[in-house]
Amino acid sequence: MRIDVLSIFPDMFKPMTESIIGKAVNRGLVDFSVTDFRNFTNNKHNNVDDTPFGGGAGMLLTPQPIFDAMDAIKAKAGDYGRVILLDPAGVPFTQAVAEDLSGEEHITFIAGHYEGYDERIRELVTDEISLGDYVLTGGELGAMVIIDATVRLIPEVLGNRESAIGDSFSTGLLEYPQYTRPADFRGRQVPEVLTSGNHAKIAEWRMKESLRRTYLRRPDLLEKIELTKEQVKLLAEVEAEETTD
Repeated sequence: MRIDVLSIFPDMFKPMTESIIGKAVNRGLVDFSVTDFRNFTNNKHNNVDDTPFGGGAGMLLTPQPIFDAMDAIKAKAGDYGRVILLDPAGVPFTQAVAEDLSGEEHITFIAGHYEGYDERIRELVTDEISLGDYVLTGGELGAMVIIDATVRLIPEVLGNRESAIGDSFSTGLLEYPQYTRPADFRGRQVPEVLTSGNHAKIAEWRMKESLRRTYLRRPDLLEKIELTKEQVKLLAEVEAEETTD
């Protein structure tokens, strides 16, 4: 996957060269590049923003440097790929969106700053995405979150494909509790079923505890998915147990 980012603060993306993302870049699984679109301004002060027509508070990013920077990306890569604008008015970012993006060959992020964008910039955009119902000072942090969530889903990035498949939200449910050695830590025991070696029972326990965690912490998620007959049965057990408790 090729990932391009347009930002006037390219140093903010230095953390992306660390950890799993950095390893993916080093292994050639991801080509990651940040373009400072301030370098494409055609005014003597290198301004990328201006006051809005009609008045109003704040400054808007002007279209010229963004369009010229995008032209440079297209000249180098052959296309823009899928173009994502980080904007509070965009669709909420979810695991499903990350899974969708992970299949792309090229993604370009426009990480704006200041009050907003000249509306004509949206002509370049295929997707407008928001991290949630709040406002950040710029799109850089949002772009990094989306890149991290997306890149880890690319085959071979995590090394173990099952690591991503079992993630919270990938199945529509929260992930079940997990444990590692020692089996007894200061009197706190690992659930016996996990050390039993009975893989069928372990799978059932994990599904039930995934349903339990979702039921207790994010019951709204249960309204969005179609449960299997087995999940309905396990959820009924969870509800009875939690009501009794």
